[in-house]
Amino acid sequence: MQVTRDFSHYVRAVGAGLQHIDLAVEGVHCAGCMAKIERGLSAIPDVTLARVNFTDRRVALEWKEGTLDPVRFIDRLEELGYKAYPYETESAEATEIAESRFLLRCLGVAAFATMNVMMLSIPVWSGNVSDMLPEQRDFFHWLSALIALPAVAYAGQPFFRSAWRALSNKTTNMDVPISIGVCLALGMSVVETVHHAEHAYFDAAIMLLTFLLVGRFLDQNMRRRTRAVAGNLAALKAETAAKFVASDEIFQVPVAAIYPGDIVLLRPGERCAIDGTVIEGRSEIDQSLITGETLYVTAEQGTPIYAGSMNISGTLRVRVSAASEATLLAEITRLLDNALQARSRYMRLADRASRLYAPVVHATALITILGWVIAGASWHDAIITGVAVLIITCPCALGLAIPTVQAIASGAMFKSGVLLNSGDAIERLAEVNHVIFDKTGTLTLPALEVTNAADIPADIFQLAGRLALSSHHPVAAAVAQAAGAKSPILNAVEEAGQGVRSTVDDVDIRLGRPTFCSAEALVSGNNLDPEASIVAFSRGSEKFIFSVRQGLRPDAPAVIAALKARNIGIEILSGDREPAVIAAAHALGIAEWRAGVTPADKIARIEELKQRGAKVLMVGDGMNDAPSLAAAHVSMSPISAAHLSQATADLVFLGRPLAPVVAAIDSARKALHLMRQNLWLAIGYNVLAVPVAISGVVTPLIAAAAMSGSSILVMLNSLRARSGSREIV
Repeated sequence: MQVTRDFSHYVRAVGAGLQHIDLAVEGVHCAGCMAKIERGLSAIPDVTLARVNFTDRRVALEWKEGTLDPVRFIDRLEELGYKAYPYETESAEATEIAESRFLLRCLGVAAFATMNVMMLSIPVWSGNVSDMLPEQRDFFHWLSALIALPAVAYAGQPFFRSAWRALSNKTTNMDVPISIGVCLALGMSVVETVHHAEHAYFDAAIMLLTFLLVGRFLDQNMRRRTRAVAGNLAALKAETAAKFVASDEIFQVPVAAIYPGDIVLLRPGERCAIDGTVIEGRSEIDQSLITGETLYVTAEQGTPIYAGSMNISGTLRVRVSAASEATLLAEITRLLDNALQARSRYMRLADRASRLYAPVVHATALITILGWVIAGASWHDAIITGVAVLIITCPCALGLAIPTVQAIASGAMFKSGVLLNSGDAIERLAEVNHVIFDKTGTLTLPALEVTNAADIPADIFQLAGRLALSSHHPVAAAVAQAAGAKSPILNAVEEAGQGVRSTVDDVDIRLGRPTFCSAEALVSGNNLDPEASIVAFSRGSEKFIFSVRQGLRPDAPAVIAALKARNIGIEILSGDREPAVIAAAHALGIAEWRAGVTPADKIARIEELKQRGAKVLMVGDGMNDAPSLAAAHVSMSPISAAHLSQATADLVFLGRPLAPVVAAIDSARKALHLMRQNLWLAIGYNVLAVPVAISGVVTPLIAAAAMSGSSILVMLNSLRARSGSREIV
C-alpha cells in the first residue's frame, strides 16, 4: 500500500510569492553537517533560502510558491543522511531530551569501562618490562576485551550511526574517521590477543570514546538550555477569542477566524489574542511582556492593546486591527527567529575546518599504510601504523579546547551570580566593546519603592498600607510592603482603574488616583519626582501622596564606571518616558540614551552599531527586549526578567546587584584567552605527533596515551578559568 505524505498544513506564505516550512533534522552534530544540509537543499531549483539553526536543529526553508512539494525536502535530507520531519516545539523538545539521556548513558558506560580496562592495562604495561608471564598478559587482554567490546558497541552508537548514515549516502563526516579508528583498534586488538602479542589497544579505543562523548554531551546540554524560546512565545499566544457576531451575541472562535474590523470581548483575567483598540469599557492591562514596564496601564476608549497583554480588572470591547500572524507578538516572533539563525564568525570558521578534517585524516592514514607497504613493511605493521595515525589525529584536544573552558568558566561565573544560557556566549561576550542597557527592571530594580516614606506620618502610612492590601495593583503592593502591613482592612471595595476605598471609624478612606481621593491640588502643588508614579491617600479631609518608583540598582553607578574603565561604550535604549530615562542617564553618567523606542528601533540601533564594527552586549528584560537580545552579539537578562527574555538571553544574572555584568565580561575575556591557548596547544600537538605516528615510532597504545595526554594538558590549562574577575572600580 502506498502512503501519501501531505505536509501542506505546516507550510505558510511569507509574502513576495514565497512559502516557508520549518523542519526538525536529526543527527546535526557539527558545522560540517550544517554546511552539507544547506548546500544540498539550496541546490534544489526554486529554493530561495535554506538555513540551519544549530541551536534547535531546525532548518528553515523558503521557495517559490506552488513550485515544490515539502516532501521533496524530507526526501533530499534522507539522501544526505539525515532524518527530518515538520518542526513542532513539543516533539522536538521530547526528541532532544531523549537524545541527551541516551548520550549520558553512553558516557556512563564508556567511563565505567575505561576505568576498568585501565586497571587491567597498567599491570600489562609494567609487566611487559618486568617478569609478567605471557599467560597472565593474555588473561588480562581477554578480560579487557570482555569489558571493552560490548562497552564500545553500546557507547559508540552516536558515532557509529552517524558514520553509517554518511557512508550509506556516499558522504563523510567527522564521525567516520573516529569510527574507523575505534573499529580498527578493536579489531587489531583482538588479532593481537589471539596471537599472544605484547600489546593490545582496548584501552585506547574505549578511552577515545569517553573523551569524545564528554565533548558531545557538553555541547548537547548547552544547546538544550536555549530550546524553550519558541515554547515561551507560544504560551503567550491566546488560541481563541470571544468574537461578536451580533450586537449582543458572541462566539468563542479560533484566532484564525478573526479579521481586522471585527469586535472581540476581552474579559478580566484573559490574555489578549489580537492587536486592536478599545472602543468600550474601562480596565487596567498588564503589558509588561510587551513594553517591559511593570506598572499596569489604564485601558479605556481609544487605548491601543496588543496580543499577549493581560486584562486585569474590567471588561473591554476591542476593535481588531491585526490578528494571527499580523500581530506585534507574531512580528516579535519573526524578529527573534531571524536573530537566532544569524551565523557567527566562529561557526563559519568551524564550518570550513570541518570540511577539511575527515578527508585529510582518511588520506593521511591511507597514505601511511600504503607508504609502509611500498617500503617493504608487512600489512600487519602498516595497518598498526595507520591505526596509530587515526587515533593520534583524533580531535579530542580540539574538541575539548572550547567545552572545558566553557564548563569551568561557567562555574566561575555562577559564583559571580551569572548563569549561562548559550553554548558560545563566553566567546561572544569576550569580544564586547559596547553595552546597551534597557532601563526598567535592568538598571532599576524590578520592585517598586516609596521614595517619600519619611514624609508620611506613621499612623497614616500604616493605615494606607492596610488598605493597599485589598488592591492587586503593583503600586498599592509597594505601599503595603513599605508600610509593613499584615492585615487588610475589611469590607474594602476596589473600583477598576481608580483605587480602593473603605470606612474606618465612620470615616471614608481611599487609596488610588489623585482624582479618586480628591487630592489633585496636592499633586499640582508639589515638586514631584518626574519619573515616579503618584498614588494618593485620603482619610476624611486629610490628603497625602505617595511617590512610588523603581530605584536604580545600588551598584549601578560603580558598574557603569567599571565598564567605562574597560573602554566599553555605554548607552540606554528604553521604551519608558523621556523624563524617566533622562533622570536615570544623568544619575549614572551615561551621555547616550534614547526614550520611547520600539522593538524595531532597538533592532535598528543594534544593526547600526554592527555596521560600525561594534560588538554589542544587550542587557534587558521584558518581551520587547527579546528580539534585540537575540539580535545583539551577546545578551544578558536579570533573573527577574520576563521568562521569554531569560530564555532568549545568552546569560542571566541573579540578585539585586548589577556587578555580575562586569564580572561576566572579565571572566569571558580570560576564558577566550584560554580557549585560544588550548587551540594552539591542540594544533601544536598534531603538528608534532602526526609526523611521529607516520614514522611508525608509536604504537596505537602510545598514540592513545599521547592523545589522552594532549587532552589532559588542555583540561589543566582550562582550570585557570576558575579565577575571578577584577574588582569593580
